[in-house]
Amino acid sequence: MSFQSPVEPDPQAASDTPPAPATPTASDEPRSLRIEDWLTVIVMAALALITFANVIVRYFTSSSFAWTEEISVFLMIVLALIAGSAAVARDRHIRIEFFSESGSANRRRKLAQLGAVLVAVLFTLIAVLSIRTLWDDYRFEETSPGIGVPVWWYTMWLPILSIAIALRAIGLFIRRSRQSDVEYLTDPTESGDAPAGGQQP
Repeated sequence: MSFQSPVEPDPQAASDTPPAPATPTASDEPRSLRIEDWLTVIVMAALALITFANVIVRYFTSSSFAWTEEISVFLMIVLALIAGSAAVARDRHIRIEFFSESGSANRRRKLAQLGAVLVAVLFTLIAVLSIRTLWDDYRFEETSPGIGVPVWWYTMWLPILSIAIALRAIGLFIRRSRQSDVEYLTDPTESGDAPAGGQQP
């Protein structure tokens, strides 16, 4: 009977193996993102309840609530902006992967910073322009066509949520600026995996 000694792991081979990409977990998320998550749940629940109530009323009475369409459109716009804020903070917006996930780690991180700056500039501009619209709606006392409430009740949320998205983009830019190239590639919020073979700039 012969006994074989266990095979010792090769330290050189272990060092050549690229680290597995990090996977996002709940603990990696900033606590402030729970605001967007809870608002998303609340708005979606309100949309579901309004739509369900309208369907029930229409089924039993052959009529519908006149105010549901106006409120539903408003809630869908709010939902899109809240989800956009969360997507910016998590760096999950739509991008062209050919550009964002190719090249060196330094190039990818710089592109992520550029994207965050552009998002911040865009939504800051939207916030400024929407404040002017909000003032006009308030000054001329415009009312909504469906239920006759002041239009500025709806308009006021556009600059608020646009500023929130711009602040999330600025936070993302700062976070990317503080990271090294290796930290960027292993960041759970980074959408792509590390380049094969551990490509370095």
